[in-house]
Amino acid sequence: MASQCNGTATMEFFLTGFQGLHRSRIVLFLPILLIYIMTVGANLLIVFLVSTSHLMHSPMYFFLCHLSLCDFFFSTNIVPKMMQVTLEGGSTISFSGCFIQFYVFASCTGTECYLLTAMSYDRYLAICYPLRYTSIMDLRLCVHLAVCCWFLSFFFVLITLVFISMLRFCDKNIIDHFYCDFIPILELSCTDTSAVEIETTFFAYVIVLLPFLVIVGSYFNICRTILGISSRAERKRAFSTCSSHLTIVSSYYGSLLSIYLVPSQGHSLNMNKFLSLLYTFVTPLINPIIYSLRNREIRNQCSRLFLRFRGEPLG
Repeated sequence: MASQCNGTATMEFFLTGFQGLHRSRIVLFLPILLIYIMTVGANLLIVFLVSTSHLMHSPMYFFLCHLSLCDFFFSTNIVPKMMQVTLEGGSTISFSGCFIQFYVFASCTGTECYLLTAMSYDRYLAICYPLRYTSIMDLRLCVHLAVCCWFLSFFFVLITLVFISMLRFCDKNIIDHFYCDFIPILELSCTDTSAVEIETTFFAYVIVLLPFLVIVGSYFNICRTILGISSRAERKRAFSTCSSHLTIVSSYYGSLLSIYLVPSQGHSLNMNKFLSLLYTFVTPLINPIIYSLRNREIRNQCSRLFLRFRGEPLG
């Protein structure tokens, strides 16, 4: 049974950010601004290179383009407000603004999980069924998979948002975080949240755990196929085609699971914020860097773009 609220309904929330670091807010703000600029630039560069180069129209680059676009939306949704919270030592956010931030954040999280799953399926087909790869993973299937990744995530999170919007928020309005996350929002509600928690747990399995199991299954078959290759050079070449994706999956799910699946008892609030900072702030920058360092074609296209801006002839 829902509890009764006392006082007036909450019209806005207050994000506290990192408490105890207000004297160092300028020192903290400048690295955040620099990393955000690098994140936006790196991800938009990947989108530009894949969109404009005819040499990068393979399924792997197609999904990488969507992954970078997702990271751009993800970071832009969180970091600008986080910079304001850091600079001002805390900042208010409207009721609707908080819910929109949560919706975009959670939807992009799910979209990235689905995109990483689609990329693992692409690597599975390329390594385990190389002769049938081009006939199966054609442009039509790539577009369908990408549309499903975006639509399913935004649709599932929209259901969660509808449930949360039915809650009532009364006197409490302080969110001890630097963005509007799910658990801090629920803690402020003055009504019963059990239905929302059950619904969210179900969709967490569908959005996060199920894609992770598919990725694990894909790489199990990939590793079994690679180990069956007689040539050492061929084994190394086959593994190198999926090493970047495997690195991103490990870093992304490692940070994600450490925040939402590891019990928070014994962790300080600032430690949980620090883990969230790695997940929401650092990961969107790491993804394009990993692919840029490990992928020769992306490095070549970056070099060609740099030479073009300098007006030098392309080799």
